[in-house]
Amino acid sequence: MQPFRVHTGLVAPLYRPNIDTDQIVPKQFLKRIERTGFGQFLFYDWRYTPDGQPDPSFVLNMPLYRGASIMVAGRNFGCGSSREHAPWALVDYGFRAIIAPSFADIFANNAIKNGLLPVALDEELVQLIAARAEEKAYMLTIDLERREVRDQEASLARFQIDDFARHCLLNGLDEIALTLQHEALITAYEERRRKNV
Repeated sequence: MQPFRVHTGLVAPLYRPNIDTDQIVPKQFLKRIERTGFGQFLFYDWRYTPDGQPDPSFVLNMPLYRGASIMVAGRNFGCGSSREHAPWALVDYGFRAIIAPSFADIFANNAIKNGLLPVALDEELVQLIAARAEEKAYMLTIDLERREVRDQEASLARFQIDDFARHCLLNGLDEIALTLQHEALITAYEERRRKNV
């Protein structure tokens, strides 16, 4: 997992409430077992017309937002089913952080475990960020070390994040990497167990 410390990126506005995991990555694309390759299916039903052509009116198809790595969305982002494929698709597409007034709990946990930072901010500020991103190319810096969101002009807000989740993101530790920090102890235990069998 790539560490997240300080990230500056272009903001893509998708300010809608209740964006669920089936909209993030539709169910027909859940046949793969790898974590990679899902970016092409991100928001598939919104990004493409029924005949498979890119919909030019969808934000991620607009040239202004090409290369965006921060998304600003409405409240309750990631609701619906608990599929981990949703953060897989967002990360594979290139997103490092999502800003919204609130997140579904399971989505937020899955996001953190996959190196995607969910940043919950006051709804009025989220609306302001979305409005600025809709007007022009708008860059933000998300500083996990300082728990701060800022633009080129000023600090916009500080945000809350669980200390353990922050530690994992700062150090690029998923659950496997956390376990492997104790590899010597695990190996010693397994060796003792083998001798006692």
